[in-house]
Amino acid sequence: MTTAGVIALVLLLAVAAYACAGGTDYGAGFWDLTAGGAERGKRPRWLIDHAMAPVWEVNNVWLIFVFVIMWTGFPVLFQTVFASMWLPLALAAVGLVLRGAGFALRKPIKRVAGRRLYGAMFAVSSLLTPYFLGAAVGGVASGRAAPGTVASAHAWANPTSVFFGLLTVTATAFLGAVFLSCDAERWDAPDLVGYFRRRALASLAVAVLLGVAAFLVVRGDAPHLWHGLTHGAGLVLVVVAVLCTMGTALMLLRRHVRWSRFTATGMVAAAVVAWGVAQRPYLIPTSLTIEEAAGAPSTLVWLLFVSLVAVVLVGPALVLLYWLDTHGELESLTESDLRQGEGGGAAGRD
Repeated sequence: MTTAGVIALVLLLAVAAYACAGGTDYGAGFWDLTAGGAERGKRPRWLIDHAMAPVWEVNNVWLIFVFVIMWTGFPVLFQTVFASMWLPLALAAVGLVLRGAGFALRKPIKRVAGRRLYGAMFAVSSLLTPYFLGAAVGGVASGRAAPGTVASAHAWANPTSVFFGLLTVTATAFLGAVFLSCDAERWDAPDLVGYFRRRALASLAVAVLLGVAAFLVVRGDAPHLWHGLTHGAGLVLVVVAVLCTMGTALMLLRRHVRWSRFTATGMVAAAVVAWGVAQRPYLIPTSLTIEEAAGAPSTLVWLLFVSLVAVVLVGPALVLLYWLDTHGELESLTESDLRQGEGGGAAGRD
């Protein structure tokens, strides 16, 4: 494999990591939007706030990593994608900003109207941002974002883009529900375990239906991608995604929610990697290959070195952070905890 091929693989894995880590947060926002009124949605939103608070900012590190690799390692790809689909990507960027602001500001605001405004901002952005990102991926996968393409709705408002956008939203909702059901079990909230487990099963069923429909659409709308998904390594990864889907459904039905998050993550990661592998040797089928889009050889070597350093330095920290979060080590102290701490300190001084 050439250096450009290795960098393309790193880019694909970073996209998969963002789809899984960031997708979980987007999914939490989706369930925040559909939780109902203030009283009815109080308990689900309480869990969403507690589950997202420790790590929601960290997940966007993967998105930044993706952009850095794109504009450094594959400048032609970066220019082509952002020139032909600047509108959906701009809307996704605005959604990212509004989503973060809404989540951060809705808790300290004291006025009910302000909380509702920022809550709606967070929830709606959690729906629109993954849709536009998925639609942009669909434009790339169907080959409509070719070099020299003038920006138009045709690049991202086509059958493949629409189904990719809907599938992205559904996949994030599924991941969010699975992880929230695990968090509910950890915080001993059995009512919320069942609440989110049922929503995980429902969103999984919708994702399967959309996935089958998207598969059929791709056959006529993106033939190169279809061929890659039905042959070789792409087909193997599709089979892995199907097996993970079946495993997740079985564990959710048997109420083994703690282990379902691993198969759920494997399902989404396998699907994303299958898309990237199916496009080989193209970054944009069938107009831009990996070698054609690659930057200068010296740039690629340094980018590979920097990526390796990042994995060595940042990777263990991220793994530790996720481990601490899923094991409840990052929960904020309550007022009673602080009082107990003060009491213990006073007793020690006496």
